Amino acid sequence: MADDVKALSSQLAQDPDSLVFLRLGEALRHKGQLDAAYRVAVTGLERHPHLADAHDLYARILADKHDYERAFDEWDMALRIAPAHVGALKGLAFLYFKIGDVQQAAAHLEAAQQAAPDDPGVAQALALARGGATEVERAADPAAEAEPATVQESLAPAAQPLEEARVFAGLEGAEEGLLLLDGSGRVLGGALKDSAGQDVTDAVAAYLAGVSHEAARTAKLLGLGDWSGLAAEGKLGHVHLTSPSADALLLVVRDRAVPMGRLAIIAQRAAAAARRWLEEQG
Repeated sequence: MADDVKALSSQLAQDPDSLVFLRLGEALRHKGQLDAAYRVAVTGLERHPHLADAHDLYARILADKHDYERAFDEWDMALRIAPAHVGALKGLAFLYFKIGDVQQAAAHLEAAQQAAPDDPGVAQALALARGGATEVERAADPAAEAEPATVQESLAPAAQPLEEARVFAGLEGAEEGLLLLDGSGRVLGGALKDSAGQDVTDAVAAYLAGVSHEAARTAKLLGLGDWSGLAAEGKLGHVHLTSPSADALLLVVRDRAVPMGRLAIIAQRAAAAARRWLEEQG
């Protein structure tokens, strides 16, 4: 492998516009040299911004670094360029499994199977789709080709010290676009503004009081099991509602430019931060 990296690096140095950067970046990634792989991928993307394979490589490296939001964006871009790109379809399936959206993950795997019917990884993931998310996640994991380890890592980054008064310290949208409530609708953290910039935190909190209980009751009546989240698309933005604990509710709001899949990942990270904060307060 070391000789391969050396030879590929030499080829790329001789011809910086060569697509050999794809092989070099993947070789470095397999060696665990993620920073070097990252630099190769970024440089390659600068020279080949419309190459789906370049976005796929970059997304794989970002996923290895647990930067799932940016990985989602890169795989999404790869599909915009090449709608049947198998690597991007598998990568997005992997991310959807990580947030528990088995239906979306299966849809992406089905598209991948249509594009590559002989891919054993896709076939295995689809076969396991009804047998447990952890096993399917492993089969869909874009890193599984290099290391077949079970994926157990949380979407949330490593725990960081949170400021006492700020539940979402350090997260994107900590001051607006995230709202954490207790069971009675009392605001615990975050804030919301409407499209005109007016603070609507208290009004939204009052409206959402009791929603968690209603969602749980509805899911039970419909035989759906425990509810984990609700998502809705609007003309001006999207919302995602989840319950980080038995007596708390988390609302995430983003504009329409944010894909629903990425919104779910943002909500997952915010929910992890909220759970840590709630545990500290308890």
